[in-house]
Parts: sequence; structure tokens; C-alpha cells
Amino acid sequence: MNAKTEERIKALEVALNNEARERDFYLKHKERTINPLGKLMFSSIASDEDEHYQRILELHKRLQKEGRWPETIPLKVKGTEVKAIIQKLVDAVDAFSQADTDDMQAVQIAIDFEAKGEKFYSDLAQSAEDPTEKKFYELLSSIEREHCLSLQDTREYFQDPAGWYRIKERHHIDGA
Repeated sequence: MNAKTEERIKALEVALNNEARERDFYLKHKERTINPLGKLMFSSIASDEDEHYQRILELHKRLQKEGRWPETIPLKVKGTEVKAIIQKLVDAVDAFSQADTDDMQAVQIAIDFEAKGEKFYSDLAQSAEDPTEKKFYELLSSIEREHCLSLQDTREYFQDPAGWYRIKERHHIDGA
């Protein structure tokens, strides 16, 4: 196995470790929180991270077996549902649900996880020579970015549910 392949395998092992750690973090906080948005958000992102883990594990096995980046790998993963969760909240959940300090800390830690994941996958995409490998890492980076943005939205909700709800509903006074 050449040095480039070994480097790729190590990068995938780091990715596997990160995805598993993040999934476990989200599952733990899904059980701990009583906030409806927190439960939905943590559950959805845990599911996304588990899917990423499974795809990366499959790729890792193939790379070890074949000794090169596979020419045919799925470049699609299940779309994240975090935007839909936020919309469901706007449509149905009490806007005045409070979050506790642990929720706020968990969301901040999650934002940091996702930002680091986005950068990690973006860096791998930039260094990839194989177009399929590049697209794979770009896809993962974009999903991590979406998670990060959704978590930032969740943080804003936790900080000011009424204000967040007004903004999402786009209610305004027009002076007429």
C-alpha cells in the first residue's frame, strides 16, 4: 500500500472517530434535554452522523481492501432534516419553551464540533486529487455546515424563544 493510500486511510479513521463521538454526544443530549427543539435537533443530527459513520466505514473497508480510492462510491447521503425540524417548531411548538444551561452548553459544543468537521472535510476535499474523493468530502463538508447553521439557529431559539419565533414567523408592524 502506498503512502497516499495510508494517508487516506488515516484520514478516514479520524473521520470515523469524529462521527462516532459526535453521534454519541447528540444521543446523550437528546435523552437529557426536556426542550422539544433540543430533542428533535439532537436526534436528527445523531441520525445524520450515524449515516456518515456508516458511509465512511464502508469507504474505509474498500480503501483498505482495494488499496486505492474506489471509482464508484455513493456521493449521496440522506439529506439532513434539521431545517424541517425548525419549520415544524415554527408551525407547532410553544415558542416559550425554555432551555437550561446544559442545553446551551451542549448546543455550543455541537456548533464547535460541526465547525471543526466542516473544516476537516473541506481540507480533505482541497487536498484530494481524485475527483470522486473531492466530491465526497465536499458533500460531507456541506452537511456539517448545514448542521452548524441549524445549531446556531437553535442557540438563538434557546436564548430568546419569543424573539426567535417572531423572526421565523416574519411578523412585523407595518405602520399602515
